Amino acid sequence: MFEDLLEKIAITLDKKGIPYMVIGGQAVLVYGEPRLIRDIDISLGVTADQVGVVQTIVSKAWLRPLVDPEVFTPKTMVLPCHDPETGIRVDFILSFTPYEEQAMKRATLLGIDRAGVRFASLEDLIIHKLVFGRPRDLEDVRSMMLKNKEMDVRYIRKWLRQFAVLLKLPLVADFNALMKETE
Repeated sequence: MFEDLLEKIAITLDKKGIPYMVIGGQAVLVYGEPRLIRDIDISLGVTADQVGVVQTIVSKAWLRPLVDPEVFTPKTMVLPCHDPETGIRVDFILSFTPYEEQAMKRATLLGIDRAGVRFASLEDLIIHKLVFGRPRDLEDVRSMMLKNKEMDVRYIRKWLRQFAVLLKLPLVADFNALMKETE
């Protein structure tokens, strides 16, 4: 179910030339331990003024918005949808910051049947999860770090330092603690 939907969305995004990467639980499955996943989170390299383009993508992938995209998406930078056939929720997150742009270029292309699907790199997924910092996110980071000893620690710390200043959070200290815990 998830693979078919990811493939359909990837083909649609590639045809439109929209940069993207799968983040969240689906990406954790690539780098961490299997767990129950109920949705798909996709970061898109578009801005809020391109809501129309996102709506076209949603309709071409046969998804249904759960909100009024013209009202909700510019305020939240998220377009929550669902697949009527499977009931799977798909959240499109609009983002075109320099960090997101770089992360999308670093995305890992994995083949699923007829399509390549872009998943956030291990490093960028760790950064995303630490910035969100929910208990499930921290458990995901721990799982990924236990399973993947090779990672670009300098890259992770560089971005965590920038987000730490912006968000006033001890992100580098959190990362270092997890590094020590998973050695």
